[in-house]
Amino acid sequence: MSNRFITFEGGEGSGKSTQARLLAERLTANGHEVVLTREPGGSPLAEKIRAILLQAKPVSPEAEFLLFAAARAEHVAATIKPALERGAFVVCDRYLHSTRVYQGALGNVDRGLITAVERATVAPYYPALTFLMDLPPETGLERAVRRGDINHYDAKDLNWHTHLRAAFLHEAEEEQHMMVVDASRAQTPIAEDIWSKIVAAFALGAP
Repeated sequence: MSNRFITFEGGEGSGKSTQARLLAERLTANGHEVVLTREPGGSPLAEKIRAILLQAKPVSPEAEFLLFAAARAEHVAATIKPALERGAFVVCDRYLHSTRVYQGALGNVDRGLITAVERATVAPYYPALTFLMDLPPETGLERAVRRGDINHYDAKDLNWHTHLRAAFLHEAEEEQHMMVVDASRAQTPIAEDIWSKIVAAFALGAP
């Protein structure tokens, strides 16, 4: 697989950031160049937009979506595109599926608008593999509370998070490159499962 772009998706407290970091560390230990990044963010300007989005939710769903889209456009141009073009692995904590779910399915932003902007800002830099970290929303919320870094998405009620999980699972049904991972388990077996899929997909040989 020549496209070395890997993304992690899922609800709050699902372990996306942890597993993205563990995968990046293992790829690096096996001699590969890796760029570990995140969304929103991943470049100096995109990180500034991230700070705005996490501090206060815009009144307009479309305004929120366009801010995310602006951050992604900058992220792709400044970080993702150069890394992929020189043959590095890019491991990203959240990407386009989060926009489709948070702003689309739950925020009711028109899917046609999302698709059009996505094509203009992302193509051809789509992920080769996306790991959907799936777990019951009750468990994810408990983890988020223990983490102590609550944003306005974490603060949504259980019903909202239940719909979030369903929307992510629907995305996985529609996209062949998405793999659903049981994120209710301990970190190590999850990381081993992910690594085995990476080795097979990219023909890396021995771990």
